[in-house]
Order: sequence, then C-alpha cells, then structure tokens
Amino acid sequence: MEFDDVILGRRSIRGYKPAPVPPELIKEILALAMRAPSSMNTQPWNFYVITGAPLDRIRQGNTERNLAGVPHSREFRTGQAFEGVHRERQIGVAKQLFSAMGIARDDKQQRQDWVLRGFRQFDAPVCVIITYDRELASSDDTAFDCGAVATALVNAAWSRGLGAVINSQGIMQSPVVREHAGIADDQVIMKSIALGWPDDSFPANAVVSERKSVGEATTFVGFESGASK
Repeated sequence: MEFDDVILGRRSIRGYKPAPVPPELIKEILALAMRAPSSMNTQPWNFYVITGAPLDRIRQGNTERNLAGVPHSREFRTGQAFEGVHRERQIGVAKQLFSAMGIARDDKQQRQDWVLRGFRQFDAPVCVIITYDRELASSDDTAFDCGAVATALVNAAWSRGLGAVINSQGIMQSPVVREHAGIADDQVIMKSIALGWPDDSFPANAVVSERKSVGEATTFVGFESGASK
C-alpha cells in the first residue's frame, strides 16, 4: 500500500475471522513498528504476543472478574473521566458503533455484551500486550514512546492486510494478564492490541471515526498571514 492509503484507510477493527496469524508475519510487523522514534533511543517497549489457550485464559479471567465486580487494576493511569468536547467525541464514536451494531440505547444486555467483547480482546486470534521497562516509569517520554510504537504497529498491520484495535479493556484486570502472559516483574503493562484478519461482515468494522480538521487542531506561527487561515 501507499503510505497515504494506510493512514487514510486504517480503521479500528472489532470483529475478526478465527484464522490464525502466522508468527513470521507478526515478527515482520513488529520489526516495522520498532522503527518508531523514542526519546534518546531508549526504546522502552516490549511485546508479549499471545494466542491460543493462554489468550483464552486471559479472556475468561477478564470476563469473570469484570462480571464479579472486581475493581479494575490497570497499571497505566487512566486519569479523570472525560468532560466537554472530549466527552462529546467519546459519546460520538459510541453512537456510531452502537448504530452500526443495532444496539438500542435502552438495551442494557447488548451494551454489556459489547463491553465484554473488549475484555475478550474482541475475540481476535492474537493479542499484543505492550509493556515498558519499569525503571523508565517516572518519565512521561516513556508513555509517549509507547504510543508511537503502538501507532506504528497498527499501521504496519493494516499495510499487510491485518486489522487491529488499541484497547484498554484487555488489560484492566492486570493480574490475570500478568499471570497468563508471563509478564516479567520489571515490566509495566501499558496497552493491549487485538490483532487478526478483519471480518468484513462485522458491521462495526465499517465505522470510520470522525476527526477534527487541521484548522481546528493547528496554530501556525511566523508564517505568511494567509497560512493561518
């Protein structure tokens, strides 16, 4: 694919075919992703790539603990609930997804089922857990760098015909993830990425989230006056 095709065509994929993903293809994608920039070349990231029975145990543990009301134990801080325009955008994409899936506003059961899909990593055949070296945890650059490698990973996957979605539900019950993925104590769990072949028949996969314009997001300083319009 051309670069523009990858960036403009990529979507968050929440429905997958059960077909396995060859490990050599995953290695190829990771090699591309790891060309992402990092602060002073620290490369703080590591990847735990999970499939099969271990992934099923994570799905089960996440689901059971969530339904039992076990408090979330995400290791990377979530911050306060969104407000204002950020909350509006959160609601906006939820409306797009629920509309695509035919989930009514008052259908609590289907809404819960949708949430549980996230705890199951959207039933993808592969889950990639991104961690970072604990000794770098006090630096905000570390989280920035892991965000860069996550973005590079999902774009590299898309360029190879694979779909992905970066999500937090899959790591909300971190003891489950840490146990069944064998994550070392010197690592902090940051994000999970569901990975697999997109199921084109899954309605939510057609959703393209809205983006604010360059004009809304950008301030030009020191250019000709016309460039800032």
